[in-house]
Amino acid sequence: MALKLYAGYPGNKNVNKALIVAEYSGVKISVVEKFEMGVTNKTPEFLKMNPIGKVIAKLKAGNPLFGSSAIEHGQIEQWIDFSSLEINANLMSYFKARMGRTPYFPAVEEATMAALKRGFDALNTHLASNTYLVGHSVTLADIVMTCNLYMGFVRILPKSFTSEFPYVERYFWTIVNQPNIKKIFGDVKQTDSAPSIEFAKKPGQQKEKAKPEEASKEAKKEESVIGVEEEAPKPKAKNPLDLLPPSKMILDDWKRLYSNTKSNFREVAIKGFWDMYDPEGYSLWFCDYKYNDENTVSFVTLNKVGGFLQRMDLARKYAFGKMLIIGGQPPFKVKGLWLFRGQEIPQFIVDECYDMELYEWAKVDITDEAQKERASQMIEDFEPFDGEPLLDAKCFK
Repeated sequence: MALKLYAGYPGNKNVNKALIVAEYSGVKISVVEKFEMGVTNKTPEFLKMNPIGKVIAKLKAGNPLFGSSAIEHGQIEQWIDFSSLEINANLMSYFKARMGRTPYFPAVEEATMAALKRGFDALNTHLASNTYLVGHSVTLADIVMTCNLYMGFVRILPKSFTSEFPYVERYFWTIVNQPNIKKIFGDVKQTDSAPSIEFAKKPGQQKEKAKPEEASKEAKKEESVIGVEEEAPKPKAKNPLDLLPPSKMILDDWKRLYSNTKSNFREVAIKGFWDMYDPEGYSLWFCDYKYNDENTVSFVTLNKVGGFLQRMDLARKYAFGKMLIIGGQPPFKVKGLWLFRGQEIPQFIVDECYDMELYEWAKVDITDEAQKERASQMIEDFEPFDGEPLLDAKCFK
């Protein structure tokens, strides 16, 4: 007897997750036709099956898709969370705004895409040395990740975006062509372009013109307040860093040099940095995570650092940073180098970014050649660093 799946609409990524799991588990599932979320799930018949009116699926304990050990099970749960929070959430935010389902703000879209790229970067790093997310075969983590990536590849992310993450591309095309998954997805074709913003709903945008009677009322209302002087908007307070004396170091010039140097990094980028560096207008700081003994899982450690960099977005105009995740095995050490405008760590960053208190901070003495060389190595992603390999290196620019 086939199990019944109540699905809102064909192609729903969450429905696909259940159907793919069923293929791997050898379970027959029939999708209930004419199921309408918000209607069918409120009927007495449905509420008798599930009193909270939600569609829930649960994988039976012992299924190999949960991994071969308790440790793998935990890693699978971690990757499912990562897929939901770092990949799917940002894809949906971008897609809904572009399609006019939520208000479209260019600044919000920019932040969303930056967060999505950070998620792809972390995923790409893991997949550089792994075919699957956990273990050596498809698990529930791969099914959830691929179903979330599917919408991105098919409707949102063209080759120009995904080519920056070759290991994610390899992973996606490997997984969607697995027989049990291809049976659900069929032939997959990547989109040629991102959705147009022509359908995007601007904040405060009216769906239709006001009726003549309403327009007349509005005109009279405006006439009645003519002569009433509106209070002028107060000027936005300047950031204290903008009031500092001009610096000979142009931060954007350094960021461009860093990004564009593909070879001879020490001779070009590092030398260029010290030539540009203005010790009067900027300061360099080492940071060392206080709780490195807790960094026992590589993915969690990478995500922790990625979250820190995401929360540092407010300082992008005034800072450049390198964060190194160090070690060939846990516990991993997290150390960083930061360039800040001014002679101290800006107070607004300390106030707004709670991660700052999780690190020990020490100002770099550039007259000390050992400290200067250490700073150069951190910018360069030099390894071995402190005698250990790098698990990853992340840049804030």
